[in-house]
Amino acid sequence: MERIPADGFDTSRFEASRNRLASLAYRLLGSATDAEDAVQDAFLHWQAADRHRIKVPEAWLTKVVTNLCLDRLRSAQARRERTAGAWLPEPLLDGDPMLGPADTFVQRESVSLAVLTLMERLSPLERAVYVLREAFSYSHAEIAGILDISESASQQHLHRARRRVTAERRRGADEVDPASARKVVEEFLAAASSGRTDRLVALLTDDATAISDGAGLAAKLLRFDTAERIATVARAGFTPSPAKRRLAGGTPSVHYAVVNGGPAVLFVVDDRVVGSVTFDLAHGRIATVRGIAAPARLARLTEAWRRHEPEEPLVARW
Repeated sequence: MERIPADGFDTSRFEASRNRLASLAYRLLGSATDAEDAVQDAFLHWQAADRHRIKVPEAWLTKVVTNLCLDRLRSAQARRERTAGAWLPEPLLDGDPMLGPADTFVQRESVSLAVLTLMERLSPLERAVYVLREAFSYSHAEIAGILDISESASQQHLHRARRRVTAERRRGADEVDPASARKVVEEFLAAASSGRTDRLVALLTDDATAISDGAGLAAKLLRFDTAERIATVARAGFTPSPAKRRLAGGTPSVHYAVVNGGPAVLFVVDDRVVGSVTFDLAHGRIATVRGIAAPARLARLTEAWRRHEPEEPLVARW
């Protein structure tokens, strides 16, 4: 069949859906880079399609993007990358359109780093049904059409996904008052910078976990599972040194930020984010600490930061 070239109107229709499609792809893949690739692939499909036969472009594009993401999740390369112990969701700065709908608690939670990590334990179909239903409010009939499954299968996948996500979420990991979250994180930074290990332990839950990519140099993620060990690692990690400054490419400033809906501190050198530390809170204490410094995982965060007007840094010269 001869391809019909995209005209300005058709391109505009696609662009009107781009942010929504990118938000869907990000929730499915946990990677902004992969999400952008999936959306661009969908645009190529859109260009090649007989658009006169597409009755509802938004539904057609949703189906294409969802299935492109499922193909990526099922690929051998993705399975290797995600099971090799070196995968973390890519953090996004508050206000990034890729974070998508945030009208309800479930929508906001679906893009939190905690839930994106938990969704790695779901099958690709469970993950797709969960995202389409919880974050985008598609009916089971619509999901069945998108995924080429029955409505009952959609309901079963959602039930299993909800059960696993709910069971594995930390107790008490509900929405946190922003001012309270900031206070806890500032106390953590102050205690870590001063070397007050006892205060750090007091700020952590008894079953706290810390995960780090080892300043972007480790082949596998580094995990620490006791409050005492996390406090020791945090004290060492938050203490500046000439070697750390060389690795960062300069002397960072340290800023408070909201990343994927949760509290974070960002290390910034010349408008370039060189490190992101995010926190999950439960019952007013820190349940999870995630440290990311691999440049590839921070590229979109850096782009957003350069368009951002930050407050005064918590630490001007670290």
